[in-house]
Amino acid sequence: MKVAELLIKSLESEGVEYIFGVPGEENLDIMDALLESDIEFVVTRHETSAAFMAGTYGRLTGKPGVCLATLGPGATNLLTGVANANMDHNPIIAITGQAGLDRQHKISHQYYDLVSLYEPVTKWNTQIKKGEIVPEAVRKAFRVASQEKPGATHLDLPEDVAAMEVEGSPLNLTDHPLSEASERIIKEASDIIEQAKRPLILAGNGVSRGKASESLRSMAEKASIPVVHSFMGKGAISWRNDLSLLTAGLGGNDYITCGFAQSDLIIAIGFDIAEYPPKNWNPDGKTPILHIDTREAETDANYPVKLNVIGDLNENLKELANSLSKKDRDNNWVSAVREDAIKELKEYEHDKEFPVKPQKIISDLRSVLNEEDIVISDVGAHKMWMARMYHTYQPETCLISNGLASMGIAVPGAAAAKMVHPDRNVVAVCGDGAFQMSSAELETIKRLNLPIVILLWRDGGYGLIEWKQMKEFNRASNVKFGNPDFTQLSHAYGFEAMEVTKSEELKPAIEKAVSMNKPVLIDCPVDYRENMKLTEKLGEILC
Repeated sequence: MKVAELLIKSLESEGVEYIFGVPGEENLDIMDALLESDIEFVVTRHETSAAFMAGTYGRLTGKPGVCLATLGPGATNLLTGVANANMDHNPIIAITGQAGLDRQHKISHQYYDLVSLYEPVTKWNTQIKKGEIVPEAVRKAFRVASQEKPGATHLDLPEDVAAMEVEGSPLNLTDHPLSEASERIIKEASDIIEQAKRPLILAGNGVSRGKASESLRSMAEKASIPVVHSFMGKGAISWRNDLSLLTAGLGGNDYITCGFAQSDLIIAIGFDIAEYPPKNWNPDGKTPILHIDTREAETDANYPVKLNVIGDLNENLKELANSLSKKDRDNNWVSAVREDAIKELKEYEHDKEFPVKPQKIISDLRSVLNEEDIVISDVGAHKMWMARMYHTYQPETCLISNGLASMGIAVPGAAAAKMVHPDRNVVAVCGDGAFQMSSAELETIKRLNLPIVILLWRDGGYGLIEWKQMKEFNRASNVKFGNPDFTQLSHAYGFEAMEVTKSEELKPAIEKAVSMNKPVLIDCPVDYRENMKLTEKLGEILC
């Protein structure tokens, strides 16, 4: 068989369902081999979108998503999405076609050293120079990508190697379970928590990855410890739980940030400092950290670790919950914070001003969607509002990229989410800036007949950058742009489309869109004057 065929057989052995990508000249043999495979190749309109889709698939399934590009511009386009997945700890395998070995020693058409190019944004990568190593390379790529903390790996296959004849077969899959913390460490962690007067849990993305939400809830409830979520940790416990302090992550003081200021112990669970810089919530570095995760904490002056509890997150939390004594703490301050935050959401439920306020958009969206439905937010001003005010019942129902945080992720990410969970409503929340970076994937969504809803927040500019410019300089610089007619654009791609012309139309539009069982775009003008009003409001909060 050809090396390309052995590669596909190895991918099949790993349980790969989809490969997202764009075909090219240097991956012709791979594309041909796929014709004899049960793996479905999903043709995307841009390689970055292919990596976004693979990364979202990896995040929601825990299994590495696979994406493919050719050499040169195909590989460099793919790179951004791969880097995004790696920093978000989403397992992903990137495969690139490459120039033949006979021309890699010289300047050559579209040739770059992709192993060197991808090295900083992957956990491991290699070039396949001999067909015999394909089974080992594929097995290692999947093992490394899946290991905690998950991320990206990369296989580079030269076109002449792909066409060579080879004998071989895929390697058997092996399981590598995480170890658990020792009894001594669990006892020490328990003692630290018992001695704290005002402990606070900071739940990160690792809680959902480790399927540890129930164990976290049991531990928090037994010891009566409030839980704050990072952007990527949303849903670790339900927002309806009285111990939920909702989501932190905006700069400056917030109701929830005050919880950090009053705490004498922060219990960081499944948390990476890339999710929410410690200097924002432990500015003097004096509050000790109990770090519970699969790996030891990154060194940071504002993250003073008193103890690392390392290993299987779910099992360690179970053991910790068992070792803690039942406590009833004075959590009146938690109730006050929750009341202020939840009141803010309800306050705009019947707001009629137009353009629509961000708070109103989120209130209407939350009221329509079910607990298990999935919202994926793109990057921009809307992301900050969604993170702060879109409250969640379950993990991985509000997907926010907050590592690399690349614009353009929501539309392709929503497509992948619908492929993973066809029984749930899936909504992509996009600004008009981010939407135009991946709007070509509307064709992909229509071709795949994926009934997702795109809720477009339209303001005609890069709203988040303007927000920051106004905070810093009190004037904006070069953030405005023009837009197409989004209704006509959507129709051209075969989408249904609705334009909101007054605030009262938004909720019925969302209700209709999710009931139509087809791709729909809702064009909603947003009033981002609320951004600076929020900045002023946060500035008035004293902890």
